[in-house]
Amino acid sequence: MIPLMHLADESLIANSMRKNELMKEFRTIEISKPRFENDFLRYITVKSKNLKGRGDICVFVPPGIEEMTDCPLVILLHGVYGSSWSWALSGGVHISVLDLIKKRLIPPVIIAMPSDGLWGDGSAYLPHNNLDFEKWIVEDVPAAVKKCIPFVTGDSKMFIGGLSMGGFGALKIGVKYHKTFTAIAVHSSITHVEQMKLFVEENIENYLQQDKTEEDILATILKYKNHLPAISFDCGFSDPLLENNRILHQQLLENNIRHDYEEYEGGHEWTYWQEHVIDSMLFFSRFLSRQP
Repeated sequence: MIPLMHLADESLIANSMRKNELMKEFRTIEISKPRFENDFLRYITVKSKNLKGRGDICVFVPPGIEEMTDCPLVILLHGVYGSSWSWALSGGVHISVLDLIKKRLIPPVIIAMPSDGLWGDGSAYLPHNNLDFEKWIVEDVPAAVKKCIPFVTGDSKMFIGGLSMGGFGALKIGVKYHKTFTAIAVHSSITHVEQMKLFVEENIENYLQQDKTEEDILATILKYKNHLPAISFDCGFSDPLLENNRILHQQLLENNIRHDYEEYEGGHEWTYWQEHVIDSMLFFSRFLSRQP
């Protein structure tokens, strides 16, 4: 029989080794304690070189995946005014996804919901003001999740989605980093950085990029048109961004860019996003086996 003291020592050593491994990539990282977590949500705070400070990530880890490896990872980006808690605590996405998994409509997936970097009313997930909100999402968030959630590995398929400003970020990042993301699905998306004026008090000059392609979703898609992930987007009939989404849809048709586009009842509001994020998950499931 192994003495209990030895087991405790081994546990301390293992935890110390894991902490040292985390420190190699991030100077500091904090993970919520399992006994205080609820609804299968975990919380990570990590110091990011790209943010020059700390960033938060809310992570949904469904039950029953303990034997899984290479579990798919979905990154969901919030809109202006929001943070890492928005998709879960305003949209209940973890509840909807758990229901889809239980009904075997989608395979088990882990969902990472990061903050946008918490700059102003919204960072637009672009590099600006000597901070790189884009690399925070595409580099730091997956790395932190892989370090903290053992079911996600370098072989896990990755997907990205979002709403409004997060839709803009997801489309641009998903297309630009097409080698990383298998598919993109967004709702009520900003399609050009100028539309940030509708929502933020910060001067639009903060968001402008040296490469103007980076400011426009169509230009980004056309730049990478030979290497695109699968794309889906939708918008509500009462949404102030509806016309912008219709224009993008038409432009993609004219350029023979494959995509899914739908319009539904609803506006720029959580009741709409709560309902249609289910469509995003079903879209992502097309690229996954349903077997646990």
